[in-house]
Amino acid sequence: MSHVQTELASQPETWTRAAQLAAGNSTALPAAGERVAIVGCGTSWFMGQAYAALREQSGQGETDAFAASEFPVGRPYDRVIALTRSGTTTEVLELLGHLRGRVRTCAITADPRTPVMEAADDLVVLDFADERSVVQTRFATTALTLLRAHLGLHSEEAVADARTALAEPLPEGLVACSQFTFLGRGWTVGLANEAALKMREASLSWTEAYPAMEYRHGPISVTTSGTATWMFGQAPEGLAEQVRGTGAQWVGGTLDPLAELVRAQRLAVAVADARGLDPDSPRHLTRSVILPSA
Repeated sequence: MSHVQTELASQPETWTRAAQLAAGNSTALPAAGERVAIVGCGTSWFMGQAYAALREQSGQGETDAFAASEFPVGRPYDRVIALTRSGTTTEVLELLGHLRGRVRTCAITADPRTPVMEAADDLVVLDFADERSVVQTRFATTALTLLRAHLGLHSEEAVADARTALAEPLPEGLVACSQFTFLGRGWTVGLANEAALKMREASLSWTEAYPAMEYRHGPISVTTSGTATWMFGQAPEGLAEQVRGTGAQWVGGTLDPLAELVRAQRLAVAVADARGLDPDSPRHLTRSVILPSA
């Protein structure tokens, strides 16, 4: 069994621990009404997108999500959250250094022995969700669970759905598909982006992600037999029928959307296995992107 298979299977337990941890980090994480930005790279950026939409939808304050390299330095915020599994990513560390003394920062990380521990004002360490695989699974979803719980939006139903996502077989024929499209609405757009990234990283698949209402504005033109179109959350009216009409396989999300992401993680690993790839060590990727000093 690969590291990533072991790690993704542990998510119900790590989510439970993260939800418990959220209550003890009320000063590190944003208070209601604060203007907040959340930054990260790759997977962490997409989890930030989901959190930003959730926080705004719940009425707790204006929230933006940025790739760390694209943060608008001149824009005022009350707090900036940095998601970084490794705690060593160059863009994140450089941004935190630039923000020191200007805005309060919080780093959510998996490794307490890394430079981010000194770079941020506040810290939340999810060392129980750290990973050996290059491909992120449980750290990303555990960090988002922490943030959902802090917003009061986590439930035991999500954990139960994660167990279901791990136990039930994937839809028949899905692994054999040649193209995958993931769709979301609101906070699940970030999850769709992350599902697509998992498929690219682990299985080198042709994968795309879109807001669900945008899918019919061009992207549906690539959809045909051999395509799987997977919806995170409630689908727009008529979209499932339109996708099926192209000959594609429609996958409607029936579980908590974060648990649906667990199913997509399983798909990425299954497709990698079917293609003889190592999902623990995708080509050209490393656990952390550390750039040489200028």
